[in-house]
Amino acid sequence: MIGNYLAYLEFLNKKLLKFFASQKPYIFCKQGCSRCCRHAQFPYTAIEFRFLLAGALTLDDATQKKIESNIKAILEKKKKYRGKKFLYDCPFLIDNACSVYDYRGVICRTFGLMTNTENNKIRAPFCAFKGLNYSNVLNLKKKTISVRKFKKLNTTSEPLGFNVSYKYLTGEDYEQAFNLKFGESKPLIDWFE
Repeated sequence: MIGNYLAYLEFLNKKLLKFFASQKPYIFCKQGCSRCCRHAQFPYTAIEFRFLLAGALTLDDATQKKIESNIKAILEKKKKYRGKKFLYDCPFLIDNACSVYDYRGVICRTFGLMTNTENNKIRAPFCAFKGLNYSNVLNLKKKTISVRKFKKLNTTSEPLGFNVSYKYLTGEDYEQAFNLKFGESKPLIDWFE
């Protein structure tokens, strides 16, 4: 099953490389930013989680201990949390870098692109509202592409949304195409309870 998942990731990565390349004028991701790794829920399916753990086992002992410590601290905070949606920093984030980058989940791989939603609208990544990806073409108040800002950039590459929703990329079509089962999906930290 992991072999099929690896084939899926190879397919997905090739697709995402093209998407990100086509959106280069609007993407401001850089090493050390890590905003996408903070204050979120990070949905993971069962197979993604198993792959992530396999990657964690390749790390040195000190890094593994740091991750374990992060997980324990997040779980302690979660026990005391009384709100509706528990948000946390990814436990695999160490010194503003992903310690398991090659093993990261689908949600992590797609973050930063604009997403086509089910009702034919485009959703910008939250970092756009922090002055990052697509902020140079978005009308932040209306949450739409600003034609004026786009024209100012003098680029031929249009800002586009892609069908990269987590639900779609971990859905039945991909399970059938790659003969795999993603399994249950839940927030990353919930897999450690």
